Amino acid sequence: MSVSSHINSYWQQLPLMLMMMGCFRDKGSLMKVLSTLKNAASYAGQRFTARQQRKFIDRHATELFHMPANEERYQVALYYADEMVNAYQIRQWYEPIKQLAQYVPVVVITRRPDSALALREECPVPVHYAPAIEDVERLVDSQDLRLLFYVNQNIRNFQMMRFNEPNHVFICHGESDKAYMWSNQLKAYDYVFAAGQAARDRLDEHLRNFDVLERTRLVGRPQIDVYYPAPYTINRDKPTVLYAPTWEGDRPSMSYGSIVSHGEQLVDALVDDSGFNIIFRPHPRSGMNSPAYAQALDRIRNKLKTADESGDARYIFDDSAHWGWQWSVADVCVTDISAVAYDYLATGKPMFITEPSSKEAAVEDSLALTKLPAMTVKDATNAPDLIRTQMRTVSKKSRDLVTHYFGDVTPGASMKRFIDESLKLVYGKSANTDINVDPSSGGAPAKPAVNPTHVRKIA
Repeated sequence: MSVSSHINSYWQQLPLMLMMMGCFRDKGSLMKVLSTLKNAASYAGQRFTARQQRKFIDRHATELFHMPANEERYQVALYYADEMVNAYQIRQWYEPIKQLAQYVPVVVITRRPDSALALREECPVPVHYAPAIEDVERLVDSQDLRLLFYVNQNIRNFQMMRFNEPNHVFICHGESDKAYMWSNQLKAYDYVFAAGQAARDRLDEHLRNFDVLERTRLVGRPQIDVYYPAPYTINRDKPTVLYAPTWEGDRPSMSYGSIVSHGEQLVDALVDDSGFNIIFRPHPRSGMNSPAYAQALDRIRNKLKTADESGDARYIFDDSAHWGWQWSVADVCVTDISAVAYDYLATGKPMFITEPSSKEAAVEDSLALTKLPAMTVKDATNAPDLIRTQMRTVSKKSRDLVTHYFGDVTPGASMKRFIDESLKLVYGKSANTDINVDPSSGGAPAKPAVNPTHVRKIA
């Protein structure tokens, strides 16, 4: 038996042992104490693991402390202080920052040893591990950081934002109409890189004392200009449905997830119909806050696995690391109020957005939610017919909707805007940042000529 099995067995037997010994008069008090002890043990285990990882870095991964000199000093950084369970937030920016690194030195700054080691293996630009604030200060003092990107609202972002000279820019991890997208926290950043006019309108409506025109830069969705190879084979003789629900959320206003309300009925209907391939792509955090959500997720996983072993359609439970290949493979998408809806919207293909079953979910009366077809809980059982009808229907307004949310989505346009706006903040408004898109590079911009004069912003 493994050490972890012994520990789990011990925790399961301990309540009975203590009750028999008469240590506690009621089970409620006992369970409260045990919960505290278990949390303390878990924290101690995490601390031990972190110390072991730090020792490994000190001995075998010292490049994570590298600080280049002279003209190789970093000028742009993406700051990621989170754990790897949220790595989907940074992974979608790998290719855009890789493209940006063709023009200026770029680094990813991380504060956790586990994230540093994981990113070291997969991130396409250098990774710097700065566990303590003095490590962050040394990095800032030694480098020429002019632009800092943030992909989430981790509380440790504010340790980095104390430095005045770099431009601090929130780039988020997707475009959506979730309440998260108009958080008052956005005021803390110098600029917000927004996808399109819809984001600007949203911020203008919800944020007070925030100059939207001055503090937002429209960059589209550069991820749509990246080619993502599919890790699975698909039966091309059948249309493919991408079902990509979000997670259950961590508060009532964010309860947009549909796995419990729609998911099992939807998947059952599609499998029973046998006329579609299914790519089921749940949010990486699905089930973390709700046992019922986790159980429904497991049932769908088992249903797809069993169905995929018989028949000619493909039923894929997609837990691959990368998000993007699904856009080109799928013919239609069913998703929740989340960034997935807006990523897929840019393809111009048919889609449905599920109607939240929770009345507490904060639903913005946005253009996308009013123009795109909704799928109610009752609709889920009739999904095959609804999907076929939608696939035969071409919306004349879809192009205007895409433009409203993302601007110009011709190949390379979003990546060009992202790099252009980034370089403006690195070199100042006087910089020559004209970028020509090289069609042979899959939408990647050709390297621009830039004015090396550095114009720093003084906060």
